[in-house]
Amino acid sequence: MIEPSAISALRTRESARFVANNPKSKSVFENSSGWFQQVPFHWMLDWPSPFPIVAASAEGAHLTSIDGQQFDDFCLGDTASMFGHSPPALSAALAQQAGQGLSYMLPTVKGAELSNMLAGMFGLPHWQVTTTASEANRAVIRWCRGLTGRQKILIFNGCYHGAVDDVFVDLRDGVAVNRPSLIGQVQDLLPTTVAVEFNDFDALESALRTGDIACVLAEPVMTNIGMVRDAPGYLETLRRLCSDTGTLLVFDETHTISSGYGGHSNSHGPMPDIMVIGKSIGGGVPCAVYGFTAQVSARMEALNKSRPSGHSGIGATLSANALAITAMHAMLGQVITRPAYDHMLAMADRLVSGLRQIIDVRGLPWHVSHVGARVEFVCVSEPPRNGSEARAAMDHELESAIHLYLTNRGILLAPFHNMMLLSPVTRPEQVDRLLHALDSCVGELLEIKA
Repeated sequence: MIEPSAISALRTRESARFVANNPKSKSVFENSSGWFQQVPFHWMLDWPSPFPIVAASAEGAHLTSIDGQQFDDFCLGDTASMFGHSPPALSAALAQQAGQGLSYMLPTVKGAELSNMLAGMFGLPHWQVTTTASEANRAVIRWCRGLTGRQKILIFNGCYHGAVDDVFVDLRDGVAVNRPSLIGQVQDLLPTTVAVEFNDFDALESALRTGDIACVLAEPVMTNIGMVRDAPGYLETLRRLCSDTGTLLVFDETHTISSGYGGHSNSHGPMPDIMVIGKSIGGGVPCAVYGFTAQVSARMEALNKSRPSGHSGIGATLSANALAITAMHAMLGQVITRPAYDHMLAMADRLVSGLRQIIDVRGLPWHVSHVGARVEFVCVSEPPRNGSEARAAMDHELESAIHLYLTNRGILLAPFHNMMLLSPVTRPEQVDRLLHALDSCVGELLEIKA
């Protein structure tokens, strides 16, 4: 319904508007030649704008640029600040800890309290802390291989679990291939990484019945290739097959913590053997955790006793540093609460209702995907069932044009696809502004003729 020429015309116009509205950001970008590609890290180039917005500050669900523009933030650091930017409780705790030391390589009282808080919130009794979710996933894969004596892991096509080499395998036309985007890849991952399509019951059972899979590493809802919901009974089947075949089930809930209090597992089930949570658990302070059952803990202790002392390949000096422990203690104790989720879910319902109304009124062949506080609108009529379908559904040109239009009107979405997060401090009027801007964008795209 929307002509490619209309998308191109709108993108050209909005790019010019962005450049005109952000002269200070443009200047900073052009004068950052000391950075490779002019940014501290390459993700910052993934925004669809001609150059990145340069942030000055952020508070709650608002972000201010150095050009003085105010943004309603629905990206929220791609989940890192899902509970709002700089919650007062977190800011106060970090300021106090900064004067008391940042990294001791020793436990603290807050750390002891945090372990019980994690167990209470997420339902698993034992935990470890890492610096990133990538590091946590890498550690968990090592543990699973060590505990089971099996080399293979199973992932779902289109998954993303951070910078973990083992998961960079895709299915292309049904054939497993090493993902070509992995820089400097020297190891063939195919002998040790099995990829199947999400929601394919038969492929899952066939792979697990071989008895040589150490673990399944999965998001309970795929979020990094667009949002792909689990088919009815699929996660329950996954849980049963893992138990039947001695395969450890690992849920990476770094994103799906948005599904509800205690993450997707506690809100919707089933429970995994091991759970990974990153980004938002520390309010944006670099840290992550992985928790596990008592049975897994006992096997880990036995494995530790059986191996020589020394480097395990798991953990780093900054793991569980005092600042990270303090951040998580403040977040779990005062910010990540059931009332916070109540507000987030209410705002998500408001957004979903408005998006569906726009789609219906405009007659668009689009749909809305929604779990908890995470919402996406997808520019195809039928929800994708797996990674291949989700990849095919993406329309980069249309998505980037919409993003840029919204950015120019003070609305930030996540740069990778049409993902929006609702925080405990997102206000109804912010949701309404997003809906109004999106409706205007769609209206203009439909009116532009070739």
